[in-house]
Amino acid sequence: MAFMNKGDFFSNEKSTVAKADTDVSIELTDSDGNTTVLKDSVPLLAGEVFDATFMDVQELQAYFKREIEESKSTDLLLSLHMKATMMKVSDPIIFGHCVKAFYSSAFEKQADVLESIGANPNNGLGSIYESLESKLSPDEANAIKDDFEACYDERPWLAMVNSDKGITNLHVPSDVIIDASMPVVIRDSGMMWNKDGELEDVKCLIPDRSYATMYQEVISFCKTYGQFDVATMGNVSNVGLMAKKAQEYGSHDKTFEIPSSGVVRVRDNNSGEVYFEHSVGEGDIWRMCQTKDVAIRDWVKLAVTRAKATGNRTIFWLDAQRAHDSVLIDKVNTYLKDHDLGGTDISIMKPADAARVSCERAVNGEDTISVTGNVLRDYLTDLFPIIELGTSAKMLSIVPLLAGGGLYETGAGGSAPKHVQQFLTEGHLRWDSLGEYLATAVAFEQLGVSTGNDKAKLLGDTLNKAIGRLLDNRKSPSRRVNEIDNRATTFYVALYWAEYLAAEDPAYKPVFDKLSAARGNIVEEFKGCQNMAMDVGGYFLFDPEKANAAMRPSATLNSIIDSL
Repeated sequence: MAFMNKGDFFSNEKSTVAKADTDVSIELTDSDGNTTVLKDSVPLLAGEVFDATFMDVQELQAYFKREIEESKSTDLLLSLHMKATMMKVSDPIIFGHCVKAFYSSAFEKQADVLESIGANPNNGLGSIYESLESKLSPDEANAIKDDFEACYDERPWLAMVNSDKGITNLHVPSDVIIDASMPVVIRDSGMMWNKDGELEDVKCLIPDRSYATMYQEVISFCKTYGQFDVATMGNVSNVGLMAKKAQEYGSHDKTFEIPSSGVVRVRDNNSGEVYFEHSVGEGDIWRMCQTKDVAIRDWVKLAVTRAKATGNRTIFWLDAQRAHDSVLIDKVNTYLKDHDLGGTDISIMKPADAARVSCERAVNGEDTISVTGNVLRDYLTDLFPIIELGTSAKMLSIVPLLAGGGLYETGAGGSAPKHVQQFLTEGHLRWDSLGEYLATAVAFEQLGVSTGNDKAKLLGDTLNKAIGRLLDNRKSPSRRVNEIDNRATTFYVALYWAEYLAAEDPAYKPVFDKLSAARGNIVEEFKGCQNMAMDVGGYFLFDPEKANAAMRPSATLNSIIDSL
C-alpha cells in the first residue's frame, strides 16, 4: 500500500465550530488580487463543525510518478482505489491525474489532438478510447491507441477489472470502488487479477492518508497472523455519523478544482471574519465539509445505547492529529458526560489503532462496535463482512433516523456495475438481495412495533423465517450463467414467505397453493431466460418496460403475482 506523506487532504485540513447561526462564503483571490466567489452562501448552525482542506496536485503528481516507478522496479501490479461514486467531484480529478501519470508519454506526444477532441482523463482510459473512435478516422485513432498501448512496455502491469476484455483498473473511475475492492485484496492475500487472468501481488494506491492507514493496519495484521477463521471470528458492527449530509459525503457542492493560483478563504457573510484560508495552486482540489451538532449528539447517544445493549467494547475511530477529528473528539468527550456509562467499555482511538484492536478481538472471537464518521462507516460495513463472508450484500446496516424512522442499508454497491454488465451480456443476475430481504423484514418489524400493527409484525417475522430457509436450502444466486440467479432466488423467498404466512393466517393459503403447484413451471421458465443478451434500454436511465420484461421472465409467476 502507498499513500501521500504531504500535500494531501489530511495534512492541509483546518476545522472549527460555529459559535452561532451564521452564513459563510467561499472565495478565491488570485495572484493579481482579483477575487472570485466560488460559493456565495453556506448556512451554518450554532455548534456545527465545519472544515476545509485541499489536495496539492503537484504533490499528487509526484506521488503517482514515484509509486508507478517503484511498482515497475519491484515487479508489482499497480492499482488505484478511490470512491468516485460518492466523492463525485474530487475523486474523478484524482483518477485523471493517475491516468495522465501512467500514460504520460502518450499524453505528451498526442497532447494537441487529445485536447482538440475533448478526451478527458478524469473519465478514464475507456472514455479516451471512445473519443478517439468517435471523433477521428480509424487510422488516426488506432495510431494514438498504439501510443497508449506502448506505455505498458515501460510501466508496471495494471490490476484488471476484466482480464478477458482487457479492462484495466484505469479504464473507468467507478469500476474499482475502495470499500468493495480493498477488502477483496486483503481476502486474496494482497493480490489482484492481472491481464492473464491470474492473481498477482499488487501495490494499492490510496492517495489521501485520512483513511488509508486503516487499510494498511489490517493488511499488516493479516500478514503477521494470517487470514481470519470465519467459523470463529468476532464481528465489527458500526454506528455511523451520517445524518444531515455529514462530512466528506456532503461536500460535493463545496468542492472546487482551483482555476488559478491564489488564496481560498472561508468568510463569514455577517461579521466578515475569515475562518480558514489556504494558499493554493492552479488545479489544486479544495473542499469544505459540514457536520451538524444535532447529528453528532445523536451519534454519541446511539453509540452508548449500542454499548449498553450489547456489552461489547465500543471504539470511536478518531485521530487527534487530524483537524476535523480533533474537534469531534472534544464534542464526543463532552456529550459522553450526558449518559450513564456504567457497564460500558468506550474509548477513542485513531483509525489504525482501532483497526488493529478490532482485528485482535475478532481473532479471539470477540465482537466490537466501531463508531465512525460517514466515510469509515461506508468502508467498514464492507471491510469486515467481505473478509468474513466474501460479500457485504449479506449484511444489513440499520440506522435509526433523527425523526424516529429507520434507514436500512446493504453493501456491495461497488460490485453492482460488474453484475449489471454480466446481466446485460449473459442474462444472469448474480446480485445477492439478501440484505434487501432482511431490510424489508426489519422495516415490517419496526412498523409493527411503532404502530402496534400485528399484521406488519407477522410479515416481518415470517419473512425472516423464509430468509433462514433460503440460506439453509442454498438458494442464493450463483456467479455462473445457467445456474440460479437473483430472479429465481426472489421466487424462492416468495414461496417460503407465503408458506410461513399461510401457516399463521389462512388468507395467504391460496397464493401459497398457487406458487407451490406452479413451482416446476416457474423454475423451468427461469432456467430458459439465461445465456442471452438483455436489453433494459439504458443504465442509469433504463426503459421501465424493457427492464420489467428482463427482470420478470416467468409468465407463470407473473400471472400469480398480478392476480393478487
